[in-house]
Amino acid sequence: MAASDPETAQQQLDEIEALSSIYGEDWCVVDEDEKIYCIKISDCLEQPKWTLCLQVVLPPGYPSAEPPIYQLNASWLRGQDYMELANSLEEIYIQNLGESILYLWVEKIREVLIEKAQSSDPAEPDNKKTSEEVDEDNEDDFLLDYQPVQEDSVKMLNFITSESQEDEELPSIHHGNPITDRRSTFQAHLAPVVTLQQVKRVLEKLYENKKIASATHNIYAYRIYCEDKQTFLQDCEDDGETAAGGRLLHLMQILNVHNVLVVVSRWYGGILLGPDRFKHINNCARTILVEYNYVHSVEESSKQVGKSKKIKKDKKRMEH
Repeated sequence: MAASDPETAQQQLDEIEALSSIYGEDWCVVDEDEKIYCIKISDCLEQPKWTLCLQVVLPPGYPSAEPPIYQLNASWLRGQDYMELANSLEEIYIQNLGESILYLWVEKIREVLIEKAQSSDPAEPDNKKTSEEVDEDNEDDFLLDYQPVQEDSVKMLNFITSESQEDEELPSIHHGNPITDRRSTFQAHLAPVVTLQQVKRVLEKLYENKKIASATHNIYAYRIYCEDKQTFLQDCEDDGETAAGGRLLHLMQILNVHNVLVVVSRWYGGILLGPDRFKHINNCARTILVEYNYVHSVEESSKQVGKSKKIKKDKKRMEH
């Protein structure tokens, strides 16, 4: 992440210290170097009924020139509720340009949760779900707000590492079958990762390959589940292909994959593909995730659903 100017850096530090003091155990530092934080927010009941996790990344220009990058995580938050809350947060940012706004965001979210708890709305949050991500069958209702800070794809992972981290084993890297359309070629690469250092090492290793390094775009996304904090560390990179990294991360969230890095290389062939290029990027990524058993294939999923229905039918027959 690029360095902030001293005044902006001090503003961020002051805000972080204040929020940590105010919210105590509900405030979580996911990655201090990359300025990734997570705040657990709930209604004010003794036994909270509605909770939500706000994950934020503070870019170098925040608060003077850039908004925080954020993601709202709650199993019950989707569709209209999600859009209304996202619009409220964006309105707060616009009304307070250049000012620190995380406290205002947190309290606005808390206000919404309290209203839901006090309303007569019979809808209950599904607290049984442990995943902070939206289920696959709610794909159309999911609005991705978490976007990467656009920087050089290797420099973006400018982690401060110790000598012991440098010695960390390089994960195995797998390469998918290429897809070619109108002289443009797409190829996915996959590696299991559990630390940011492994993400950096895999990217560096891939870029040692002259063919991959010469690609027009190397789009990537990764998701790492932090079990102790029960949250996801995730990021993505467009590498010049606008919005492609966010779409790739969105796909990985829908598929609920974790502890994996996916890179899709594109070699431009001189003919514009339009929206088809995003289809090819996601198809490459999904295919390699299926191939290495991070998700079930469509056929396997269908078989499992069919088997489940058969068991239910057999149970009904036995009851009768």
